[in-house]
Amino acid sequence: MVSLASSSLSFLSKPSLIFNRIRAIPRISCSLSSNSTPNASSSSSFEFNITFAPPKPKPKSDVEDPFQFIDRNTGGQLFIPWIVRGEDGNLKLQSHPPTRFLHSMSEDETKPKKKKVSAGKPITEPPKHSKAARRFYNENIRESSQRLSKVLAAAGVASRRSSEELIFGGRVTVNGSVCNTPQTRVDPARDIIYVNGNRLPKKLPPKVYLALNKPKGYICSSGKKESKSVISLFDDYLKSWDKTYPGQPKPRLFTVGRLDVATTGLIIVTNDGDFAQSISHPSSGLSKEYIAAIDGDVSKQNLIAISEGTTIDGVHCTPDSVELLPRQPDISRPRLRIVVHEGRNHEVRELVKAAGLEIYSLKRVRIGGYRLPSDLG
Repeated sequence: MVSLASSSLSFLSKPSLIFNRIRAIPRISCSLSSNSTPNASSSSSFEFNITFAPPKPKPKSDVEDPFQFIDRNTGGQLFIPWIVRGEDGNLKLQSHPPTRFLHSMSEDETKPKKKKVSAGKPITEPPKHSKAARRFYNENIRESSQRLSKVLAAAGVASRRSSEELIFGGRVTVNGSVCNTPQTRVDPARDIIYVNGNRLPKKLPPKVYLALNKPKGYICSSGKKESKSVISLFDDYLKSWDKTYPGQPKPRLFTVGRLDVATTGLIIVTNDGDFAQSISHPSSGLSKEYIAAIDGDVSKQNLIAISEGTTIDGVHCTPDSVELLPRQPDISRPRLRIVVHEGRNHEVRELVKAAGLEIYSLKRVRIGGYRLPSDLG
């Protein structure tokens, strides 16, 4: 029997300590002092047995045991002791790591590694071009300048035509000099522009596109103050602009095309002049669909007369299609679906009038691919 002091346990816990392979030791009895038992005195000891059996032959495997070490001098297997506490609370030596240690290692290897992402910064793809290349493009290649009259209209100073009148009147200065040419190319972010002594903001308002089901009694021009304007329907929207879009200049809204005061239906409101031009200009070829309620009966001859067209402002206009809609129980008057694409002033009313009919109500339900919802049309 070999007696070991309790202080000698400390050298067993050092990771650098290894034992050469021990062969054919039948039995070793050790005495260790322990304070784990409350009733035991400081000089009491307990015994435990360690038996080293010859290793069993194992089949060769391509996978190496991570806890198997070979002595370079003798070629034998090295024994690395693990001091663990058993279920009974006593310390013991064993040749393999504890089960919980192996489990924790396997979990760390199988868990996917998470990328560290700082709070508030989403993962974004790297830009395709370097920062220097993007700066060079924005400063030298990108076309950021626009016509002066267009910049004034986009900034909400006035319409395109009224902006040209302001420029011709010498009421606009660019970089300290009076500018009388509406075609002058300017960049509001770089150039200093004044209109009637007021500095034009460097940042233009964002583009706004609104669709409105125009009610009866409203006009599409803000020139006549005695009548209701369609733009006045957006007063609450513009009043809350600064709160909804802080730091953004307020847009100047206008209608795309016009509907007369008695006509209802779809009309587009925006501050994008190019978009309005692309829709309202006859070269766009966009068709417009109207539903006309007629006073009196509609005969086949009336439909033929409408389809043959009439002359408006010296130009013969014909509709794309004319259709008599089926009767509905809740609608007493006959209705016509008329599709036109030229968009001349009062074109639909003139076509119906030339056929000897009288319109009771007229509603526009479609402009190109833009259509009113079915419950409104």
